[in-house]
Amino acid sequence: MNNKNQKGFTLIELLVVIAIIGLLSTMSVVALNTARQKSRDAKRLSDMKQVQTALELYYSDQNRYPATLAFGGTNQVASGTRIYMAATPSNPSPRTDGSSPACTDSNYLYVGGTGGTTYNIYYCIGDATGGLPAGIHHATPAGLY
Repeated sequence: MNNKNQKGFTLIELLVVIAIIGLLSTMSVVALNTARQKSRDAKRLSDMKQVQTALELYYSDQNRYPATLAFGGTNQVASGTRIYMAATPSNPSPRTDGSSPACTDSNYLYVGGTGGTTYNIYYCIGDATGGLPAGIHHATPAGLY
């Protein structure tokens, strides 16, 4: 009794469907990793802008920029009882992502200028973001470079 009206999938049909699902899931993982990297770079730029704002408020009250500033944890931009930024940001992990070989596994770095008249904050972005190319950049009172 050969029943030619059997319903179901052949092995080849199942293998083709599994291969297509595998290809689609691989493409989505790659796209997700790229989106995560872009998100980290956008956060780095946002962090710099927020710190710049806090430093400008500090300068407005103190007529100078802080001599030192640590990033991450419970570090603050503060003077006396005045808090300009409750917690300074830390560089999101992984810190070495992107196409720039100049980026190393480091946090943001603040360098105060002589006499408190300026500062530089060094940071790194993995790929071109916000009009800036990949690599090491710095923030000053004049903007992001």
